[in-house]
This record gives sequence, structure tokens and C-alpha cells, in this order.
Amino acid sequence: MLPKSTPSRVFLFLQGPHGPFFFRLGQMLAASGAQVWRVGFNAGDRAFWSASASYIPYRGTLENWPQVFAELAKEKGITDLVLYGDVRPIHAEAIRHAKSAGITVHVFEEGYLRPYWITYERDGSNGNSRLMQLSVPDMAKALRAADLDTHLPPARWGDMRHHVFYGALYHGVVLAFNFGYGQLRPHRGISVRREFALYLRRLLLMPLHALHRRLATWRIQRGGFPYHLALLQLEHDSAFQAHSRFETMQDFITLVIDTFSRSAPAHHHLVFKAHPLEDGRTPLRQNIRQAAKARGISSRVHFVRGGKLARLLDECRSAVTVNSTAAQQALWRGIPLKSFGSAVYNKSKIVSSQPLAQFFAAPKAPDAGVYRNFRRFLLRTSQLPGGFYAATSRHQALRHVVDLMLQVEDPYEKVLKSPPPEPQQALRLAHSSPARLSNLK
Repeated sequence: MLPKSTPSRVFLFLQGPHGPFFFRLGQMLAASGAQVWRVGFNAGDRAFWSASASYIPYRGTLENWPQVFAELAKEKGITDLVLYGDVRPIHAEAIRHAKSAGITVHVFEEGYLRPYWITYERDGSNGNSRLMQLSVPDMAKALRAADLDTHLPPARWGDMRHHVFYGALYHGVVLAFNFGYGQLRPHRGISVRREFALYLRRLLLMPLHALHRRLATWRIQRGGFPYHLALLQLEHDSAFQAHSRFETMQDFITLVIDTFSRSAPAHHHLVFKAHPLEDGRTPLRQNIRQAAKARGISSRVHFVRGGKLARLLDECRSAVTVNSTAAQQALWRGIPLKSFGSAVYNKSKIVSSQPLAQFFAAPKAPDAGVYRNFRRFLLRTSQLPGGFYAATSRHQALRHVVDLMLQVEDPYEKVLKSPPPEPQQALRLAHSSPARLSNLK
């Protein structure tokens, strides 16, 4: 993948998801006639970028990065910036300059509708997404011209074990071969050695954790009690750190248990569901036990490690979270949801506006029609079928995203500017068959 001589577009990649996704994406952009460069900040970035001619190592400090980025953007004639997540310091600084310089910013994130989609947006994601300024009525209006068919997910991607494997490999490479890259501090608050150890431990303990998860889920399903579900997140995740009021996940846990103990019916239970990638850096299980014991409700509080949500969601009365994307699985099932952080789904008539005490006592369900319009808008715009990690899901995502990146308009603008349907088309949409509508589930 050598840089082209006179490209119309010049893409600069910063840090991406662990694994080969960004390199494969760069190859496809280069094949389209664009020029592609990659800035690497450690040996892990270098390991997953197989073209030395287009690789630029950055060995400086965070303080010097804004000036270096500005000079690099000017020298290379950068027209497009590509990155994964928009709040880590090196990315936030680059985005700030890119916007002032008229450089198009392409942001990738895990899917807002997981686990079968990834998110592609321009300028920002999560709390910085354009979705935060769009109302659902505006979305519904724009969808009048859109066909109801959407990309269907497969039955299984298998991305989770690949995600953990690439994470362990990435941090192992950094730990062993990061000579000359030591000046830039990691954007997460622990050392690379500790990060590698946690990924490796998670990888080795996956079978044991799966057994614990199945037993805990079985006990809850066999318990015969009504229960509410608390969706936990990774404490170091950017959505939690940058777009919520909580400093730690323990703050959220304490609030939920305290309020539940005072407000929920005495025969109801509370289930905490950990994030699938939770690696033990935060002692969630112990923290939950201590908080429940302090409130005298130990027998009514349960903890489930990672895994899929479906079996727990099937019977739960409500769900509460900070701003987890997993909340959308609850919304799709019509389960009442209370959220405490900035999230793209935090819209009127979707997320409950009740105080938490009132919510636990008598939760109000989301408006099904409003949520369907919101979900349809996501699937028509920023949600792409596929994943970053497993080969099958990676190939699926790459089939769709390159053409979107080469378009002048971002995915939201393209749909929002769509003309209203002709009368005959509107009639066809109004009479769409139930079979086609079921494809949205």
C-alpha cells in the first residue's frame, strides 16, 4: 500500500480498534485512488500496520502533539482524519485542529446497536454525536423517503473472543517491543503491563466465567421473583468517563442499591449485569455485595458476569444504566429504561424521565412507535452491519464503509436531505407488509 502521487483525498489514520481492521480499511481507500498515512503511538500500532512506507511513528509527548499534528496535516495535505473513539487526548486534540482546518473527521465506535453493528459517524460519537441534537420527529420526517428494508445481522459474529485476543496481543507487543515510544502516557489510568495482564487473565478465565454466568442466570430464572436489571459498563470506557456525572462505577452502584432498597417493592430483586469485557480491574462483585449488605438486601441482589443479555432481558421489569449501548436491547423489547448519562438514545418518550425512586416503584415503558423510528434512523445512517475483530464480521463492515467515507455528505445529512416520497412511493411504504417490517427486529 504505497501512497499515490496525486490523490484527491489524503487520509490520516490515528489509533484504531485492536487488530487489522484499520490496515484493511486503509488498503481499500488506497485502492480507490486516495493516499493513506498512519500515525502510530506505540509498538502495538506499528504491529497492525503492515506498510512501513505509509507509517509515521510519533515518539513525543502529549503536550507537543497538537503542534506536530498541525505541521503533519499541512505537510501531507491531509483532507480526512480517521480514528476510533473521539475523547482520548491524542484524538481530541487532533479533532480540534482538523475541524478548524476544514479536515473531514471520520469516527468509528462500537455499535450503538450491538452486537451486530459498528458505528460510523462524522465529527464525533456518543455524547459528541450529531444524534444528540436531532429529535425523533425530525428523524421520522426524514425517513418518509427511505425504504423500510435494512441490513439484517447474522445469527452469530463471534467477535468477543477475537476482541479479547487482539487486545492481549496488542498490549503484549507494546510491553515487549515499545522501545523509543515511552514518552506518551496511556490514555487509560493503568500501566501497559497491567493492561496486558488483565487481557491475558480475561482470555484464560473465559471458560470459568462462562460457567459462573450460566449458573447465576439459571438461579435468577428459577428464582420466581420479579427483578430489575442494572447494566454496568467498563469504568475506563470513554462513554462513561466523558459523558456521565459519575467518577466511578461504584458511585452508580451505590446510588442504584440505595434507591432500590428504599423504593422497590419488597419482593422485587435487583440484578447487576457486568460488561462482557469486564476484566477485574474494578472489584465490582465485592462492591455490590458490600453495598447490598449495608442496606440489608443481600438476598435480593445478584451479580452476573458478562455474556449476552437476552436471557436476562426476557423477564426483567426494568433496566437502569449510566449510558450503556446495551440499553437499546431493553428498549427494543419495550422494557422501561432509566439512564443517567449522555447517550444517543436519551430522547423524550424513549428513556424514562421519572426520578429513580419512582421508576423502581412503577416504571413507565418507552413509546414503542417513537423508539422504532429512532432505531430505523440509526440503521439507515450510522449503523453498519459487521464488526472490527472477527474476519467474517470485519469483511462485512468493510464492504459498506469505504463508499460512505468517500461521499461528501455524512450519513445523517444524506438521509435528512432526502426529498419526500412521490405519492405512489408513499402509498407503497404505507402498505409495506408485516414480513418486511419484521426485518427491523
